[in-house]
Amino acid sequence: MSDFQTNLAKYADLAVKVGVNIQKNQTLVINTTIDSADFVRLVAKQAYEAGAKNVVVNWNDDVVNRTKYDLAPDEAFTEYPEWRARETEELAESGAAFMSIVSSSPDLLKGVQSERIANFQKAAGTALSKYRKYIQSDKVSWTVIAAPSEGWAKMVFPEDSTETAVQKLWDAIFKAVRVDTPDPVAAWKEHDASLHEKVDYLNSKRYKKLHYKAPGTDLTVELPEKHIWVGAGSINEQGNEFMANMPTEEVFSVPLKTGVNGYVSSTKPLSYGGNIIDNFKLTFEKGKIVSVEAEEGEEILKQLVATDEGSHYLGEVALVPFHSPISQSNVLFFNTLFDENASNHFAIGSAYAFCVEGGKTMSSEELAKNGLNESITHVDFMIGSDQMDIDGISADGTAEPVFRNGDWAL
Repeated sequence: MSDFQTNLAKYADLAVKVGVNIQKNQTLVINTTIDSADFVRLVAKQAYEAGAKNVVVNWNDDVVNRTKYDLAPDEAFTEYPEWRARETEELAESGAAFMSIVSSSPDLLKGVQSERIANFQKAAGTALSKYRKYIQSDKVSWTVIAAPSEGWAKMVFPEDSTETAVQKLWDAIFKAVRVDTPDPVAAWKEHDASLHEKVDYLNSKRYKKLHYKAPGTDLTVELPEKHIWVGAGSINEQGNEFMANMPTEEVFSVPLKTGVNGYVSSTKPLSYGGNIIDNFKLTFEKGKIVSVEAEEGEEILKQLVATDEGSHYLGEVALVPFHSPISQSNVLFFNTLFDENASNHFAIGSAYAFCVEGGKTMSSEELAKNGLNESITHVDFMIGSDQMDIDGISADGTAEPVFRNGDWAL
């Protein structure tokens, strides 16, 4: 077996055993594109060998998707199939695990009318809102991983031939998810423990606010009184561990919905809705985004912010050192799964219920009372750099360094 095939098998094994941590007689749902077919077949094999009862694959084709955006009538983008939403909910309620394998080109929908993209995002977000709540309260096991497509690979490595670009992107993914180590499963357990050291420290400090300072950024983020920092592994309703994102280098929590003030500038491009949004600045007053500026993709970004009431606010605050392995790879992935793990970031939209004490069992009303934001969208964007300082501010006003020059100062 070639080194590539060996690494591919290790990656599939990691996704099944650590990503979703499939249990005996459990159903695995895989959402992916046809570009990933060979890898999906390998994941399915590993899942069945690990005891899965069923593997359900929902296939998409980027060419067909783009054709729809170009030629379908406007009303096609204002609706989402009810049967698909119900199927997803029923699978979640029956205890299925969910794996997304992302591979689409970051600019797949470049040139498409922004209203079509915004309408579909809103329709899908509304239809899948119940499922999203299951995900964001850890009721089910889920993971997001990646596999290259030709379009994505050529965007990351534009100077290379398509074949070389795809192979280089595979190699970058293998390295980012620690598949290049002798025992990836053991490496992830060690990594999980390392991130939890930071989590434990931040939870012991109970900071009231974080103050971000960097070129183009001066932002204060208040945290809910009962906030919890989390990182790497999660535990579902049945008590089974899983890894929601692979790779992951972050520790994260939730901001107080109305407690964000100042301005923040992006430091990496954001791939959203098949388009690139770049060099943008958001201004906040009492938590709400009151100004949006972008050199590229401004209209797409404005429509993202206008998705619903909650999309005007933040739902996640995440800390990632500038010298994380992904950042040091010097690869710009044009994919949030990777680029967010090279940079401090925030998320526009909904908050994770498990980031507040007792949140997993709270109602929407209870979560709102504890300061958490609710939205049909959740979109991460990158704001970290080697010039970023972050102070943790205690209830008595004492400020302590959390980040200096983009790295942990703990």
